[in-house]
Amino acid sequence: MRVYNFSAGPSMLPEEVLKRVQAGIVDYNGSGMSVMEMSHRSKPYEKINDEAEALLRELMCIPDDYDVIFVQGGATNQFSAVPLNIGTVSRKADYIVTGNFAEKAYEEGARFIDAKVVASSKDAKFTYIPHTTPDMFRRDADFVHICYNNTIFGTRYTAPPDTAGVPLVCDMSSMILSQTVNVKDFSLIYAGAQKNIGPAGVTVVIVKHDMIGRADSHCPVMLRYADQVKAKSLYNTPPCFSTYVVMEVLKYLKECGGVSAIQKVNERKAKKLYDYIDSSDFYRNDVQKPFRSMMNVPFVSPSAELDDMFVKGAAERGLVSIKGHRLVGGMRASIYNAMPEEGVDALIEYMKDFKSKA
Repeated sequence: MRVYNFSAGPSMLPEEVLKRVQAGIVDYNGSGMSVMEMSHRSKPYEKINDEAEALLRELMCIPDDYDVIFVQGGATNQFSAVPLNIGTVSRKADYIVTGNFAEKAYEEGARFIDAKVVASSKDAKFTYIPHTTPDMFRRDADFVHICYNNTIFGTRYTAPPDTAGVPLVCDMSSMILSQTVNVKDFSLIYAGAQKNIGPAGVTVVIVKHDMIGRADSHCPVMLRYADQVKAKSLYNTPPCFSTYVVMEVLKYLKECGGVSAIQKVNERKAKKLYDYIDSSDFYRNDVQKPFRSMMNVPFVSPSAELDDMFVKGAAERGLVSIKGHRLVGGMRASIYNAMPEEGVDALIEYMKDFKSKA
């Protein structure tokens, strides 16, 4: 029996995609072998690589003056790759720290360049997105870095900050393809696949042409965007199977009506869950309402003991991986694109049942 997997990542994949992958896992598209076996220099794999890029460009309306690459190492690798590639003119960058991963990105950037925390919501346990104004950013900064959605603490931007022309870099790992964004608002976007795009092992980087070719001389070759762009993501053996599944997820998303269609579903799912939490005198979400994430919904019951009982009982009902992150505690329901609305309904019914018996 398939369970409803509320994990923050790796997260659940659409069942239709899993069935397609299963059907081709021994013999992909009549090639006589699995994608896991074929050479990344072969025509069948080159077609997969090209189609994955074309679909992502179409779904996100990526302009022609942006490059798209699929790289290894997870989004965390980009914490280093970004300053080493584009933090090389003034060697200064401004960071807005809104959660654990935004803070890690800042700490890694500070190893290579003059990194400055311009604003932070750490004072309130990352329960809001701090307000910024253009004058807060250094005019000569090479970039401003943000994390659009905060997986652990359940906050998100509702619009990108105004940097008055300073290039904006965004970690979109936990919300990419869940809502429409204007790619032109950003000079660089990166996202680990294992939440909304596909399985772990591949990371998407969308980078504007004018950010390419200015890497630090000490930047490792595998992190250099220019080399990856020139090689069309095939500089060395890429995570072939992960990229193939990404292609199938993107194809499925297009069949569902694209990003705007899935956004409406995501908004409906999140509203249901938040409405129930807010109406309850038993559960609580501490995020300031204007900044609540559509993807990650943390909540607690009246006590840590009840939280533990809730998590155990949820697993028995097929609602798995709902335990909150160790930095926050409680519970966290990650309701990414692949989480069906029925999964959210099942969670709410269990929440009602647990409350009645607590």
